[in-house]
Amino acid sequence: MDTNQLNVGVALGGVAPEHEVSIISALQATAALDRDRYTPVPLYIAKDGTWYSGKPLLNVDRYADLDALLDEAFRVALRPTPHGRIELIEQRESGALGRLMRPPRRIPVDVMLLGLHGGAGEDGGLQGLCETFNVPYTSTGVFGSALGMDKVMSKRICEQAGIPVVEFVSFREDQWAYDEEEGLDQCEEEIGYPMVVKPARCGSSIGIARADTRGQLDAAIEDAFRYDSKVIVERAVEEMREINCSVLGDAHEATPSVLEEPKPSDEDEVLTFQDKYMRDEGDGGGAKGGGAKSAESAPEGMASLDRVVPAPLPDDRTEHIQELALRIFHLFECAGVVRIDFMIDESRQPSGQLYFNEINTIPGSFSFYLWEPSGVPFDELVDRLVQIARRRHREHNGRVRTYDVNLLSEKSLQGLKAGGGDEG
Repeated sequence: MDTNQLNVGVALGGVAPEHEVSIISALQATAALDRDRYTPVPLYIAKDGTWYSGKPLLNVDRYADLDALLDEAFRVALRPTPHGRIELIEQRESGALGRLMRPPRRIPVDVMLLGLHGGAGEDGGLQGLCETFNVPYTSTGVFGSALGMDKVMSKRICEQAGIPVVEFVSFREDQWAYDEEEGLDQCEEEIGYPMVVKPARCGSSIGIARADTRGQLDAAIEDAFRYDSKVIVERAVEEMREINCSVLGDAHEATPSVLEEPKPSDEDEVLTFQDKYMRDEGDGGGAKGGGAKSAESAPEGMASLDRVVPAPLPDDRTEHIQELALRIFHLFECAGVVRIDFMIDESRQPSGQLYFNEINTIPGSFSFYLWEPSGVPFDELVDRLVQIARRRHREHNGRVRTYDVNLLSEKSLQGLKAGGGDEG
């Protein structure tokens, strides 16, 4: 192997409802990695939280028989090193037999490519682990990831910044459990039917439902609580156009993509999980073009969704949405690639009211289907993600991270000892 190659740890799976979606996105990005420069190292997080590695985990077809796949993989633990990398260390069975076997495998990882959706993989948890272990990672940081994952907090931050959002209310499960009728009354008084109910910290349209009656609203909220302890209820925009924009970069430089207009299977319903990931057909607006090498060697994922790219909007409206996407990118202190979703209420004339809907700090398929028509092939997109991660890591390590003062010297400890500390 070329010693100049970087080992890229590809995190996929995760303890989250979007587990399978993550596998698709991560393996798409893996297929796009330039093998002359990068060696992918899979880091699969099973639904029970166990971590695995092994080359068979890079083959999407093998996930059809997960038990057999994991029999060929091996469990690993992460170990930080003092050199800005981590090691994946094979976990072996204890006992005499384990000691007689070969030494455990140790795989160095130079940078983490985070392909998890939802849960601790996207809400800042894994990002915080990478920062604690001091390894570069391709994602927005802890603050922006946690904020972006929470639809309630995201809307409040945008609202305070003067960015329009639709009317909404939110409930925590402990609030809802003790006074459902009051919560339903609040929704009817402050929003009115029809409404859309969502888990506050899930993606991929999981747990989302439309409610046109009080009974439907009650059932939708109860179902959303199956996925999250916080639920958001919004006014349904009936004459809605969904417009999405991806942004690539960091605090120094960021670029917006072309816009897309996703198309649900039924114009009267919200975009569903099945619409996004389980279409039998659809070219994905660029899934096969420009980056054909990567797209054809991995599942299509979000690329299979019916969409119009670029979105059919006047130039001035397109530029306004791209500028607003950049503003939100910086507001959330994002890095890497994100996708920001907007809604246009066509009933609000003369030109329709634009609203911020949500931000995806690790978007499905890394939004490559928006970057290929923007002139950035998938392999270049992944390369940029790795380079941004390494640059941010260098900047972070260039700052003062410790403060050299000996508070544990004998002189400094005298006051503690006088306070009754155990000296013997």
